[in-house]
Amino acid sequence: MIIKALQLILALSFLVLIHELGHFIFARIFRVRVEKFYMFFNPWFSLVRFKKFDGKWHVKFLAKNEDEEWAAHPQTTEWGIGWLPVGGYCAIAGMVDETHKTEDLAAKAEDWEFRAKPAWQRLLIIMGGILVNFVGALVIYTMLLWHWGQDTLPLKNVTSGLYYSEILQSEGFQQQDKILSVDGEEPQDLSEIVQSIIIEGKQNVLVLRGQDTVALTVSKDLGTRYLALQNEFDRKEREKSRADKTYQKQRYVLLSEWVPFVIDSVLPNNAADMAGMRKGDSIVAVAGVPTPCDVMVMQELQQHPCDSITIDYYRAGELQTAHLFIGDQGKIGVVARWKYNYFEVEHTDYNFLQAIPAGIKYGWDVLAMYIKQFRLVFTKEGAQSLGGFGAIGNMFPSTWSWYLFWNMTAFLSIILAFMNFLPIPALDGGYILFLLVEMITRRKPSDKFLEKANEVGFWLLLALLIFANGNDIFKIFF
Repeated sequence: MIIKALQLILALSFLVLIHELGHFIFARIFRVRVEKFYMFFNPWFSLVRFKKFDGKWHVKFLAKNEDEEWAAHPQTTEWGIGWLPVGGYCAIAGMVDETHKTEDLAAKAEDWEFRAKPAWQRLLIIMGGILVNFVGALVIYTMLLWHWGQDTLPLKNVTSGLYYSEILQSEGFQQQDKILSVDGEEPQDLSEIVQSIIIEGKQNVLVLRGQDTVALTVSKDLGTRYLALQNEFDRKEREKSRADKTYQKQRYVLLSEWVPFVIDSVLPNNAADMAGMRKGDSIVAVAGVPTPCDVMVMQELQQHPCDSITIDYYRAGELQTAHLFIGDQGKIGVVARWKYNYFEVEHTDYNFLQAIPAGIKYGWDVLAMYIKQFRLVFTKEGAQSLGGFGAIGNMFPSTWSWYLFWNMTAFLSIILAFMNFLPIPALDGGYILFLLVEMITRRKPSDKFLEKANEVGFWLLLALLIFANGNDIFKIFF
């Protein structure tokens, strides 16, 4: 939990910093004063504040926000770190936002104020944060590809077929079916299948079943049904976790490569070790239930916590049986062979120039996927699955990995850019909407109207924040 929390705080701090830096850069390009630039919010006081005037830098720690001496030098920016880690802000002179009300503005607009600039310049200043977040994500993806390259498992290389969960079996899929096309297009990997039938709601699927080609028509509402099933599965896992604080919650497997459960390593002094199981053993049945796929082995073990069972496995072509006791975790103390070891994985290395277009394409694909799945938020099941900081933190791995950290940070940067583009007052998208209306109608909305719109938008966002984080709290306690 601590590692996840640290990754969450570090990622959000970085993203807020570059978002506000985008506003700052465009404001300074157009010679608009930036009064304050803060990482985190600072109601009443700040952890640290610093500002340059009279030819030198002045620094204060744990200081109140009001300072007459510093206020006498409005031409320079006050930098600081607040104590409330839920965001940050860039206070731009002459702009009606969460830092300025209408009565705070002078009757006459000065040349260095936001409101005095032409609409196209104000539009770029507002869009600066969105642009930097999106471009920042593309840069991160580019650097990841340049440094680590890319491993992909093409669907055509998964010669054993696929594992299908119960909800997919109810749609007509059978275990080890090979998916040939979805709506006439050949999917390249598992993620494309999920995106097509779950997120985009495509229905026409062609599969290879043995030697036969079979056409299936999946339900249009498969995405919402899956979300409902996922929510129920997560609820049951939380119940187990509350009953036993050491319990490691399982994830619901919708779709996976069909591979056997072959032991790669045995942890000493655990159930499998004491039962004589060894590396290379291939588990084929748990408690008398056939488990030809690794997912089935894990699912069946979860059905027998604190129970004595038998496990059938093959060793050097000979079928053997082990008798062992499973603890309350539903684990036997082994690590399965990595799935990619069974198939031909394609690894691509990129030099710096090659990584740039590849990173840009990858970022655009991620944005397109997120926009497509955003429609599910407006369903009952999607609303129930919404989460706040707790849900975002759980997206990070429990062990530190710079690759996974930066990959998740880039993903969150794209989400932040997209969410800020939504035409909601108090978000950047709300300002963009009003500026576009102004540029089309040649009439500028009044500062009072902008103030009231921002107030409405603020309360809407606060309600959404409370709902999302309330979902997290509800899931923990109820």
